Amino acid sequence: MAQKGDQLDRESFSCSICLDLLKDPVTIPCGHSYCMNCIKGFWDRENQKRIHNCPQCRNTFTPRPVLVKSTMLADLVEQLKKTGLQAAPADHCYAGPEDVACDFCSGRKLKAIKSCSVCLASYCEEHLQPHYDVAPLRKHKLVEPSKNLQENICSRHNEVIKMFCRTDQKSICYLCSVDEHKGHDTVSAAVERTERQRELEGSRQQIQQRIQDAEKDVKLLQQEVEAINQSADETVEHSEKIFTELIRLIQKRSSDVKQQIRSHQEAEGSRVKDLQKKLEQEITELKRKDAELKQLSHTEDHSQFLLNYPSVSALSESTHSSSIKIRPLRYFEDVTAAVSELRDKLQDILREEWTNSSLRVTDVDVLLSQPEPEPEPESRADFLKYSCEITLDPNTAYRELLLSEGNRKVMVMNQPQSYSSHPDRFTGWPQVLSRESLTGRCYWEVEWSGRGGVYVAVAKKNISRAGSGTECGFGRNDKSWALRCFRNSCEFWYNKMKTSISGPQSSRVGVYLDHRAGVLSFYSVSETMTLLHRVQTTFTQPLYAGFYIGWAGDTAELCKVK
Repeated sequence: MAQKGDQLDRESFSCSICLDLLKDPVTIPCGHSYCMNCIKGFWDRENQKRIHNCPQCRNTFTPRPVLVKSTMLADLVEQLKKTGLQAAPADHCYAGPEDVACDFCSGRKLKAIKSCSVCLASYCEEHLQPHYDVAPLRKHKLVEPSKNLQENICSRHNEVIKMFCRTDQKSICYLCSVDEHKGHDTVSAAVERTERQRELEGSRQQIQQRIQDAEKDVKLLQQEVEAINQSADETVEHSEKIFTELIRLIQKRSSDVKQQIRSHQEAEGSRVKDLQKKLEQEITELKRKDAELKQLSHTEDHSQFLLNYPSVSALSESTHSSSIKIRPLRYFEDVTAAVSELRDKLQDILREEWTNSSLRVTDVDVLLSQPEPEPEPESRADFLKYSCEITLDPNTAYRELLLSEGNRKVMVMNQPQSYSSHPDRFTGWPQVLSRESLTGRCYWEVEWSGRGGVYVAVAKKNISRAGSGTECGFGRNDKSWALRCFRNSCEFWYNKMKTSISGPQSSRVGVYLDHRAGVLSFYSVSETMTLLHRVQTTFTQPLYAGFYIGWAGDTAELCKVK
């Protein structure tokens, strides 16, 4: 614990310029303290700027502050010296394995606070000071500490890499530009960085727009989900009420039928029992009569037999037995048939209605509402809102095509250019594609000239490159769309199909792409814009702008329209 306190004391009373305990300490207006001689020397070197700042916080002071020794700090420093403490940089000021070390420290190195992209060295606070004090060094560019400074050195010429070869898409040094890259399209690294930075910002804008569009779609889909859930809940609740009422109605009808059957059962049973009782009484009477006739039949006296026969043999007429008929079927079969018929009708109705309901639910699932496509711009000023910076990719250019104007212009030459081999290069068709991919809403203009007919095209990245087959030519396959421009007419080509186009001709063509809406339009641009041809389809992958130029001397250039 004492050791930690000692270290804190050393840090608190050390001068950040000499890294030693304060000598004749002074405190400047910003609150930081230094040795009087250290801060005087520091400001003496800055006198020519007439602005004096704090080495730690960089606050500036005008005029130069008057320095007065801080008696309290001086007394505290003296007490620390009596305890035997020596000022030393705190451990956390030294460079560790993961830190960038100062290249000028001897012994144990301090952490670097800046790296110089000109000196290709890293500096701690003390050794960086000349970059603030010495006029030539103040022009150097200081960056955050980096361990990769040597990557800025050309391995071949041991020179600082400050240039960029657009032909080979490679960072080079000055000697490379006059050696192996002689005749190539070379610019300073700063210029190329500016171009790429502009492209980067354009890409970021497109990405941000796509993020906004996607977030908007997510919100719309979330609203759709909520609407579906709410509708489903309401429908389930309503259906349950209807089925509950239907079940209650069926139960009531079942109870009524049951009651009617029981009532009919009781009435018919009572009637049958009454008839049964009468028949039983008749049977008893007939048995009695049969007994009398039997007794008479055993009378031996003929006269007595004949005398009693008339009164005994007379039979009363039966009034019931002849009307009784036994039914061969069940008594309530009609009711059973009626209930069965009702069941079948309900099943048919429910089955039909359920099928229709299922179809309607399926429609709800798949027919999610889609955002309406944004209207196509009408005036040139509206189109220019979607203008994008496009450059041509040397790695795709046919060998006899010459790129210039920062890879925005292409011309047909009579001899091959010094392009290196690349799998993206067109080998059989005089064509070239853009470096940038196109998504979202984009607009660009092309200035063309020549006699052979220039193709202004849009193509998918996976269009074939090798050979002279139709699978490689713009407009000759289903992976590209092309407007062929002549002096007095033009044609539109897609998948080997040609469409002749009438309308005002111009040496400038405007191309509008709404990737999300699947719209690709070509315009003749002069004082007004005239639609030449519009494609309505579905784009499933990013697209690239392209040119086909077949005659020597013919040119096409991507215009700067901003």
